[in-house]
Amino acid sequence: MKNIVILTGAGISAESGIDTFRDSGGLWEQHRVEDVATPEAFARDPDLVLRFYDMRRAAIQTKEPNAAHHALARLDRAWHGGGRDLTIVTQNVDDLHERAGAERLIHMHGTHLTAWCLACDGKPAWRGALLDRPACPECGVSGRLRPDIVWFGEMPYDMDRIYHALNRADLFVSIGTSGAVYPAAGFVREARMNGVRTLELNLEPSQGSRWFDEARHGPASELVPAWVDELLNAEI
Repeated sequence: MKNIVILTGAGISAESGIDTFRDSGGLWEQHRVEDVATPEAFARDPDLVLRFYDMRRAAIQTKEPNAAHHALARLDRAWHGGGRDLTIVTQNVDDLHERAGAERLIHMHGTHLTAWCLACDGKPAWRGALLDRPACPECGVSGRLRPDIVWFGEMPYDMDRIYHALNRADLFVSIGTSGAVYPAAGFVREARMNGVRTLELNLEPSQGSRWFDEARHGPASELVPAWVDELLNAEI
């Protein structure tokens, strides 16, 4: 086995205290997803959307990576050379993978810690608030920055890179995902069509569990370090 693609979702960050997207009966921190996570919502009530993401951006900076993030960072460091490759694709918009030390990472849904300037198309690093309509650090235009988050109805980032990695993979692993949000929910079927071995590590069976060759269920902070140990020990 040479090439591994790992998909991570909200379940891997939940144990660090970051809320999953569909908690509490379809609400996200007391807001309907349709009111804060679509281009139409931003056009209709930009103050609500900016205030919501400002709060989440501030909150994630107070959280810390957990054992699952650190285990994947350890695998990222170890799984190279000898023709081996690793790609971590995350649906999460926090930076916990990076803070744990992972480097070969694709944020398919964007990240809280960059902004997107609709004036110049720049994507500057951003840790403060957007509600007061600050100027873009790259072009100087005020009031044109929005969260660099892929909202419902928008195209996820780097899909060509992701499918290229999937098409070269020997193993696809899904960690902490519900299997409900496309296109990520379809990755397991893409992998299966290519003859790739598939593994699910999730708190409970996902909506796509039946597509996996193997599924292990429990907390990510327990399952992921155990699986990484198993994989690396097998390579010794």
